[in-house]
Amino acid sequence: MEEGRKDRKTRMEDVQMLNVGETGGMQVEGALERTWKMTQKDIVENVGLDDARSRSDWRLDGGPYACRYSRNGRHLAIAGRQGHVATFDWQTATVHAELQLKETCRDITFLQDHSMFAVAQSKYVYMYDLNGVELHRLSAHIEPTKLEYLPYHFLLVSASNTGFLKYQDISTGQTVVEHRSKLGPCRTMCQNTWNSVIHLGHQNGTVTLWTPNSPTPHVRLLAHLGEVTAVAVDGSSSGRYMATSGADGRVKVWDCRNWKGCLRQWSVRTGTAQGFQGAQLDWSQKGMLAVGSTNSVNVFQQPTITSMHGPLATPPLYMAHPTPRSQTSSTRFIPHRDLLAISHSSSSDKSGILTHDHVISTILVPGSGNPNYDTAEGGDPHEGSKGRREREVRSLLEKLEPSTITVDPEMLGGLREEAKVDESLVHRKQPRFQRLRASGKADEPDAMQEDDEAGTGSADEKGTVLEKKRVGKMRGRDKSMKRYLRKKRKNVIDEATVRFVGNLDGMVC
Repeated sequence: MEEGRKDRKTRMEDVQMLNVGETGGMQVEGALERTWKMTQKDIVENVGLDDARSRSDWRLDGGPYACRYSRNGRHLAIAGRQGHVATFDWQTATVHAELQLKETCRDITFLQDHSMFAVAQSKYVYMYDLNGVELHRLSAHIEPTKLEYLPYHFLLVSASNTGFLKYQDISTGQTVVEHRSKLGPCRTMCQNTWNSVIHLGHQNGTVTLWTPNSPTPHVRLLAHLGEVTAVAVDGSSSGRYMATSGADGRVKVWDCRNWKGCLRQWSVRTGTAQGFQGAQLDWSQKGMLAVGSTNSVNVFQQPTITSMHGPLATPPLYMAHPTPRSQTSSTRFIPHRDLLAISHSSSSDKSGILTHDHVISTILVPGSGNPNYDTAEGGDPHEGSKGRREREVRSLLEKLEPSTITVDPEMLGGLREEAKVDESLVHRKQPRFQRLRASGKADEPDAMQEDDEAGTGSADEKGTVLEKKRVGKMRGRDKSMKRYLRKKRKNVIDEATVRFVGNLDGMVC
């Protein structure tokens, strides 16, 4: 196992030499310049034509919307709270499916690729194909609020208002396991892409870490004084950092290795409208953190947000995008692109009529995406139908068992270290005669006599004593035999009675 691991690391180093794509970014020339002062108009004027066309604003009805991108970053799925669901290729503006479900839709996610997606509807989780045809109704997932998909294990995970966390294997259709959190309804969930551990945020301000192998959380952390509104894990650092936001109006960054305290925390503006309370978070492939709150979306860059900082102070901004009079409901970085999708909504009262405006904006964030993608993991944006079929078959053959999900995946395939034996503990558990013999104080005849009195004699003597106790116990409690003898007590002595009494005397003797 160790040799195979070293071989894989050597091959990965060779593959890294082929990555010729370089990440961009904004750099200042003078001491008085700031990157957050750059507007989207200034950025569009200084980027390529393809990236400039990606900057857009879509005004839709039926929000607020939850957004989710496919693993290659080419396909987008949206689900409106009022039942509007759609999937499309945003680069070519090709709509795959558009549904009006006429019921509450809380979340949406792609499954193995863009050909199937799951929607968390009012009562159950439903699965649809590329054309919007309903495939399955997962009636075991009752009142779902959040969805996540684990691609290497073919597991669809849902959190619900009933407080249950459920794992569904989409390759076999069986429910793998369901955990009861005992912390009430859960409205915040994310996955650590490095080890496939599920992070849940609860109403009492705690964050819990779950795997299918344990009915109790591996980590239980009191993160905020109010409800946890968003949780995000940094995939660029191998799941090392986690960011949380709460109803108390604070954003905190945690180190997942020790959980001794947050590395940094700062305050943000949060709205009070129903369904929009709390800031929304998301990490990019290059470790940038997007914080969507009331009236603005701020982007922070490492290492300023992951370095230890005691006082409550906002870290230096990398970029800021204003969203006037609106509250952010979802933020998603697009994989392998320097783009950030923001779903925000605003309410206005014009001429006594209350109107709601729901907008999905795509803004440019230079340096946020990884230009080098892995075709073996479904990250190829130019993948064809033949390549997709081959990748699906290969991923199904290499499917991992749910039992391989651990907090530390490096332990898989390694050798377990031998536990050190406490000699003093072993000495205390030995019989008195053996303890005296080991210390050199044993007197053979006296020690044997004391051990016999204490019940630690030889095996034959122990067996004799136990047999006598067993016979005495049977003799005293065998009431059915006494009842039978009482019936046979009569003055008439026949052959059967003599035979029975003789057999009984033989058993007792």
